[in-house]
Amino acid sequence: MTNVVDRLLDATRRRVDGADALWRREERTAVAFESGRLKTAGVTEEAGINLRVLAGGRVGVAGTTAATPDIQALVDRARASAELGEPLDLAFPPVSRLPDIPTHFDTAAGASLERLIRMGRTLVERLAREGCQVNVAVEREIAETTVGNSAGARGGYRATGVAVTADLLRIAGDDVLMVYDQYTGADLPADADLDALARSIERRLEPALTVVEPPEGALPVVFTPTGLAAVLLPLEHALSGKTVLQGTSPLAGKVGEALFDAGLSITDDPLAPARAASRPLDDECIASRTTALVERGVVRRFVYDLETAARAGTYTTGHGRRGIFGKPRIAYTNLIVGSGPDVVGARHAVPLQLGGGLLDGIDDGLLVDDLIGVGQGNVIGGAFSHPVALAYRVRRGEIAGRVKDAAVAGNAYDLLKRIGGFGTDGRWLGSHWSPSLLLEGVSVARR
Repeated sequence: MTNVVDRLLDATRRRVDGADALWRREERTAVAFESGRLKTAGVTEEAGINLRVLAGGRVGVAGTTAATPDIQALVDRARASAELGEPLDLAFPPVSRLPDIPTHFDTAAGASLERLIRMGRTLVERLAREGCQVNVAVEREIAETTVGNSAGARGGYRATGVAVTADLLRIAGDDVLMVYDQYTGADLPADADLDALARSIERRLEPALTVVEPPEGALPVVFTPTGLAAVLLPLEHALSGKTVLQGTSPLAGKVGEALFDAGLSITDDPLAPARAASRPLDDECIASRTTALVERGVVRRFVYDLETAARAGTYTTGHGRRGIFGKPRIAYTNLIVGSGPDVVGARHAVPLQLGGGLLDGIDDGLLVDDLIGVGQGNVIGGAFSHPVALAYRVRRGEIAGRVKDAAVAGNAYDLLKRIGGFGTDGRWLGSHWSPSLLLEGVSVARR
């Protein structure tokens, strides 16, 4: 709401050295089916204002979700917060031209609760089978954002986002099998997208019904897009300007160095079409642009918001994200591994074969689709060791069956120096796009 931001910034004049503000309204509709039955269906809404001020060389913040905010009281609270803040030479950006990127889709915004329920029920009916429990969730978000600062910069946009998640749970004695998948995008999924989601689950369920002994040793392992988190998460942490400032990033001081396989590129793209995380500007009035983080194995840059950039003596990359309360923080938008989607607005994809064509030539190895405990421990160090939640043994280029009681371990930075191949199954999972990766020498152990 532009007038609220303008009034708030007007109230800061002659009281602080500079300020920026954000107003955001979010409406969320959620539908959930559990064990094939409709469990919940409802709508929630939240709106609020976040104000950041620079006073006496220190930064303070305040926020409110009041329907009729007290502007002067909000400014007073932000100034009081600045008195306790750390010294910071923060400069607010001037007016800039914003890219034209579609973020709001009328079909998604106008979909009724009944339509979302029907969507979920269609998936439940499609996936229903004897001895299995089907759970489906449909979520739709409609948001409106306005940002501005005392340097005259202004911007705003409306956005929609839709997520459809389905999982199939099978319990047979002491064997628990779960296969899941999701659709995410800025618009409603087409019938073909829902069909693709269901076929993806069915395609991975069939070979999982046969249980085989896991292999052991340092082996070739194919990580699917859903199984890659343990390998890519350390890089997400290490490429953040915050960890560079904290002195914990293993990549600090290595911009321009070839540290990874020449086939590896990582890009953050807030301009990707039809994605829920896309936007024309960040929450600090910085115009959105694509940022190459790793290019052909070479570290190119880190992501920064205004504060971390000021402390590092560099420029922001437009990755500031803020809630109603608290300071802005660094946040990625659409993180793309590899060359990215070759179809504009590429939607849900179903692999013609599991592993994206990378299983040929593997005499004995593993195909990992899901791991347990990702994100726990010292992630940024790169070392990981996780039990498998869904993985398949590969023998002579073919899937032999699902493995249980196995774990994979390695170091992400070392493994990504020698990538054995990139799959043909690149797809979106939330705000991440990647194909399957074949990594050599991953430690596989029985549990």
